[in-house]
Amino acid sequence: MLSWPNVYMPPALAGINHPTLALFDSYKGKKVAISGDQNSIYVCGITPYDATHMGHAATYLAFDLVNRYLKASGKKVSFVENITDIDDPLLERAARDFQDWKELAASQIDLFREDMTALNVLPPNAYRGVIESMDDIILLVEQMIAIGKTYELEGDIYLDLQQVDGALRDLPLPLEQALVIFKERGGDPARVGKRHALDPLLWKARAGEDPYWIASFGEGRPGWHIECTAIALKNLSKTNPTSITLQAGGSDLIFPHHYMTALQAKALTGVEFASCYSHAGMIGLDGEKMSKSKGNLVFVSKLRQDGVSPAVIRLALFADKYSSDRMWSKELLDSAAEFLDRLLSALSRQEVAPTFEVVQELVNALADDLDTPRVFLALSNWCARTEAGQMGGSPGEISRALDTYLGINL
Repeated sequence: MLSWPNVYMPPALAGINHPTLALFDSYKGKKVAISGDQNSIYVCGITPYDATHMGHAATYLAFDLVNRYLKASGKKVSFVENITDIDDPLLERAARDFQDWKELAASQIDLFREDMTALNVLPPNAYRGVIESMDDIILLVEQMIAIGKTYELEGDIYLDLQQVDGALRDLPLPLEQALVIFKERGGDPARVGKRHALDPLLWKARAGEDPYWIASFGEGRPGWHIECTAIALKNLSKTNPTSITLQAGGSDLIFPHHYMTALQAKALTGVEFASCYSHAGMIGLDGEKMSKSKGNLVFVSKLRQDGVSPAVIRLALFADKYSSDRMWSKELLDSAAEFLDRLLSALSRQEVAPTFEVVQELVNALADDLDTPRVFLALSNWCARTEAGQMGGSPGEISRALDTYLGINL
């Protein structure tokens, strides 16, 4: 599948030291160093029926920072993002709106590309849809069957978690809570005949008029988690000692999606899936999580149509830590616009306060788990010093750093 156009990222300023990037690992509960020279990143993409809302944007902008930081520090990065272009919610939305599901998906994918381009997000090296990856997914299910990790239930194929070492022992939350979340996020814990309530669906047998594909084990379509396992393993080269460096997405994917994706990969390869599992916090509106099911979405495309600068959107989402749950508001957007105006005013001066140390502080802050509030503080203090008449800096160093590390092209 076509990605969006390439984005120019200026090289890092000469002489800047790049500390090793550390990201908070949602499973280990601590920061993990991303220290390799070769890095592979897998970020879960959208299901294309409501793109691109601010929750989406927060996730993809957060891991755009990771991509930018690693590249600026001289590391090689292979970045893969999927798109779930066949899924129950997509089919349900298309049926509700009397629209062909393929046309709905195509229109939303196009809109997502436009939004990512406008937001200056570096495109992935591989942008892979589930449909185009179906052969790879089927192959993985066949391999799971061959190694005795599955069972069939009325034509559906499930992964038997009791056959995967540590799968039930290492749950990231208590079993009772896991069962509730599993059901809320598409699982079927109460289905009669399952060997364990948390066993994930690998293949859903053909049903009614739903789209289906032909496999050696029956007609149907894949479960959600195996899709990402297959796309990641197919499109990313192994990085010792794990299959990939980083698995990333929104915090609503911590369980069950990323947990199941990872353990499926481990069942097949025998090694841990990722060195680090990092997640962006949820974006809320009016006191509730922003989500499709609640209908309380703020869209990037609508903000752009209303004349909001993509740089302001980026700044608004960077005002708090990427990993924190936070509320979207007009006040947040207005504050970001004011901050951008202040930056532009300072950068327009012929004489500005010293800048090299500011860029170094910006880099140090990003290396420490993408601490964007600390970045903002450094920039705000620099503006204050410039406004007070301090001299000796180069405005080009600040504007270049904003573009390189934050994706803000002024």
